[in-house]
Amino acid sequence: MTVIIALCTAAGSAADDPYGDWIGTLVTDQGHNCPVNSTSLLQIKPKRMIFNPEMGSLVLRGKPDKAKQHYHAQLVMEDANHKPLPMVFEAHPVGDTFEGVYGTPECRAHITLKRPESRSWKNFLGND
Repeated sequence: MTVIIALCTAAGSAADDPYGDWIGTLVTDQGHNCPVNSTSLLQIKPKRMIFNPEMGSLVLRGKPDKAKQHYHAQLVMEDANHKPLPMVFEAHPVGDTFEGVYGTPECRAHITLKRPESRSWKNFLGND
């Protein structure tokens, strides 16, 4: 019984099992207007991924590459001067977490993303 409980609470490494939800809080490295006030979400599925800074209305989208361990999402909007305003997120697995960098023309921030603790059973079963 102890073995079953231990297996249920442990998810695989991020490199081996990247799919599902990952959460963390961005930390400003340089610049201003970084979305660092609350939790951000990275959601990875086999054919698509999203990064949602501060779980707000902006959603960066991409296609994960598990084989190359490359996770890239972006959103390009238009600023007040009608010029492109790119937002980019890059991440890679490190142990049982993802380390990522978020960038805009005004901001550069890093983040460590972990699986939400309340989802251990779902992550074990692979229901994402």
